[in-house]
Parts: sequence; structure tokens; C-alpha cells
Amino acid sequence: MAQSEKQVSLVIPLYNEEEMMPILIEKLEEFRSKNSVISEVIFINDGSRDKTEALVYELTSTLTGYHLINFSRNFGHQIAVTAGLDFVTTDAAIIMDADLQDPLDTAGKMIEKWQNGYDVVYGVRKERDGESVFKKATASLFYRFFKWITDLDIPLDTGDFRLLDKKVIKAYQSVSEQQPFVRGLITWLGYDQIGIEYHRESRKAGETKYPLKKMIRLALNAITSFSDKPLRIATQVGTILSILAFIGILWVFYVRLFMDTAVPGWASSLLITLFLGGVQILFLGIIGAYLARIYGEVRHRPRYLLKNSWKSDGTK
Repeated sequence: MAQSEKQVSLVIPLYNEEEMMPILIEKLEEFRSKNSVISEVIFINDGSRDKTEALVYELTSTLTGYHLINFSRNFGHQIAVTAGLDFVTTDAAIIMDADLQDPLDTAGKMIEKWQNGYDVVYGVRKERDGESVFKKATASLFYRFFKWITDLDIPLDTGDFRLLDKKVIKAYQSVSEQQPFVRGLITWLGYDQIGIEYHRESRKAGETKYPLKKMIRLALNAITSFSDKPLRIATQVGTILSILAFIGILWVFYVRLFMDTAVPGWASSLLITLFLGGVQILFLGIIGAYLARIYGEVRHRPRYLLKNSWKSDGTK
């Protein structure tokens, strides 16, 4: 290996990946044997409650270039990715998940694009195996809705699977958000970016770590992080409803004073009241989401806490 050859790290968050670890290590070693630029694999153990940590020690202790970072508890996937980037010492890093749904062959193509001068190379999911129609539809809808509501030109049908040059990593580290939305921030940073289409495979073992609840939380975090449009929409709708309510009051007075007839329809009045009350509660919820985000940012707590870290030395 030439001394001048630039090196790349793999950043891989882990959360209860006991079933995946033997498969993952085997595939990583196979990939590294064909790609000498991969000098470092950084695992971030995000508070796993199974044997993930023990298996990393067992499976990599006789190998070189493995770095395990153990969180003190579960801090979440986006924080785990952020922590992994903090520990990168090479010229670039590839963010990928432990489930191997994002194929290593595509990671190799990312390296080629980076070597040709691109700063960010992201994967675009052309096909997605092993996912329900509902999940595919909601994911597609979210990206298009996010692009509209934020005016951020985020690539459609992408995840966190991407290569980042060292200068992009440094730029990302300068952003101090407590609740980062990684793929959105990388897009916001700019630099020379290009996408690579790939076939996203089904999970090799274990269960997904992103159920519907976590997906909704990630979506809300993404929207409140990059857009104040929901607040402006709430203001506009509130103004329109206030104008309509004022017109309605004038109409009631007109009927009562000049037409001498009672206004029938208590049921319709009740429905209107419930509708307006529901709209108000919805908008209070939107405001609350932004207040919660502000509260999280101003506390200035550490993004994550480490229990310990470990590096393999290849000793047999």
C-alpha cells in the first residue's frame, strides 16, 4: 500500500445487533481485503442490551483496525452517527448501518467517486427489498414533503448511507445541534455532492431498529430542525379562520336584527366549535414541538456520554 494513499473509515452504529455481528464482521473483512483504503472500522455501541459488545471483542480482537465506542446508554441513531464522525482520523468516512441493507459494493463505488474529486457521495435507493408497501410509501411521501416544507434540496430516497470527505466531517462537527438530522445537515453544508443509485437489500438477520414510532419522531425532528413553515402556516390558517368567524358574527347579527328569524342548527354550531377547537389544539401542538426543540438546544447537555472505548490490535 502506497504511503500517499488516502485512507477511509467505516462508521457503523450498533444497537442490539447480536444476530448480525458474525455476518457483519465476515463481510467487512472480505470487503477490506479487496479495498486497502479501508484502514479503520468504527463501531458505536448505542446502549445495546444484548451480546453485541461482547461479540465485537470476540470477533475482532485478532483483527486490526477496529474501534469500539460504548455509550453509557442509548442516545439514538443520529447521535451515534455523530459520535462516530467525531472519532474519525482518516481522510474520509462512510456512514452505514450494521444490517448490510446498504451493500458494501456500493461503498466501494462511493470511494471511487470520492477519489475522482467529490466531497460527498450519497446512496439513492432505487429499489428496496424486505420493506412493506406502507413503509415505502410513507418514506417516499416524507422526503417529498420535507423538500417542500423546508426548501432544502435534499436528495430524494436517500438515507444516512454516504461518504464524507474530511473537510465535510470538520464542517459537520462545527454544527452544535443537540438533535442533529444527519442527512439534512450534510445537504445543508453544501460542497460537491453526487448520488449513486443502488438496490437496497433486505436485512440479513435481526429486526429493524426503526419502527413507526421512531420514524415519526425522526420526521418531526427533521422538520422542526430545518423549517419554520408550519408556524407560518398556523398563523395564516388562524388569520383566515378569524376573518371567517368575524364574518359569521356579522351575519348572525344581520339575521337577528333585520330578518327577525332565529338561527337554527345547534348541531352545526357544535360541529363548528369542535372543529375550531381541534384546529387550535393542533396548532398548539405544532408550537409545542418547536418549544421542545428550543428547550433541548438551550440546555447544552452533552450529546452523548461514553462508557469506554476499545481498539483491536490484531494480537493472536
